[in-house]
Parts: sequence; structure tokens; C-alpha cells
Amino acid sequence: MTIPRLLAAITLAACLFAAPVSPLLAKEKPPENWDGLQRKKVKGLDNVWVRPGVQFTPYKSVILDATQVEFSKNWEKSFDFHDRPDASDMERIKRALSELMRERFLKELVDHGYTVVDTPAEDTLRVGTAIVDLFINAPDTQDAGITKSYTTSAGRMTLVLEARDGPTGQLLARAVDRREDDNFGGRLVWTNATTNLADARLIIDIWAKKLREALDRLNGKEQ
Repeated sequence: MTIPRLLAAITLAACLFAAPVSPLLAKEKPPENWDGLQRKKVKGLDNVWVRPGVQFTPYKSVILDATQVEFSKNWEKSFDFHDRPDASDMERIKRALSELMRERFLKELVDHGYTVVDTPAEDTLRVGTAIVDLFINAPDTQDAGITKSYTTSAGRMTLVLEARDGPTGQLLARAVDRREDDNFGGRLVWTNATTNLADARLIIDIWAKKLREALDRLNGKEQ
């Protein structure tokens, strides 16, 4: 997957699905057709587009491209000056989330019999992922000191995933799914880097499972 194409998908996804959105965008429906893909209802995911008429072949191996991460616009300005994240904090968080995405997707695939490779073969699916509209309610900063933050939610993030045929590079499917952490049940909980990553892991595990289940269906495995 080429970075420019994925970034183009990220830009459109951010416009369509970022929250909060403008009243105009809030009224708009996701496109029925996008880059030759047709919108399809898939249980457990907000929006999925699939190339119509394509003959999906079994895929035994997967290439996982590095995950691109984008914060919600002006996210860092929503905090008081003394605990406002700086550029190094943001890069650290992006790197941690990207690494966590690879770790959890890799584990889910390998644990269920798939091989993760670097070079495509005839049975390889190439998967590109991005996290957009990332909003962390209480990020840890390097100079946070003894400050504690209590929130009712760790935050939100949206997945953009593209699947391509490994040998040809043909775009086969795209998914956009928004998740907000709601594990606290409305209770105030001390939120820090450790709890933020744990909550992100729960969401990412859902996305990894959805990808693996899609591969299982292509390979005729019972759900």
C-alpha cells in the first residue's frame, strides 16, 4: 500500500467520521462508492467498502504496514498550559500506538495460523492501517510530576484499514470504525499512560479480531 493513497483515505475518513464534526458533515452519509469500492454492512464495524465482483482467494500470509497515527485537530490545545502535551509527547504517543497496533495484530494473526511476512507471495494480503481523530482525555506528559488526572473515559480513536492483494496491489476493501473507551461506566478513574495503553489495547484487539475473522471467512474456516 502506498503512503499517499492511505493518507488520502485518512483525510476523507477524518472529514466524514471525526467527532465533533460540523453540522453539515453530521448530516452527510458515508459514500456508497469509494475508490471503486461499494459500501457493505458488516456486523461490528461502522463502515466497510468492498470491491464488487472481485474473486477473493484464500490468503495464508499477511503484510502489516506501519500504522499512521493522527491526533484530533487542536487536541493538544484542549489542556491547561501547565499539562499541555508538546511535540515530543505527541510523537511518543504516536510511536507507542503504532507499535501496539503491530503487536496486537501480529499476535491475533499468528495465534490463529497466519504468517506475517515482509515480501508478498501469491497468498499474501497487504494490510495498511491508520488511527485518526485520536483524542486522549488525560495524557501523561514527561514533566507531569505528581499531577493526577481523573476521567470517565480514556478517549476515542478511529481506525482506517485498507486491504490489498499482495502480488498485484489491488485495493480490495476499506474499513472505517470509530471507538470510544467506555470501560469506566461513568465512574471517575485515575488515568495515566499505563491505563491509556491498556484501554487502547482493548480496542485494538477488537480490530485485530475483525481482520482475522475476515481472513477466516476467506479461507473457509468456521466462525
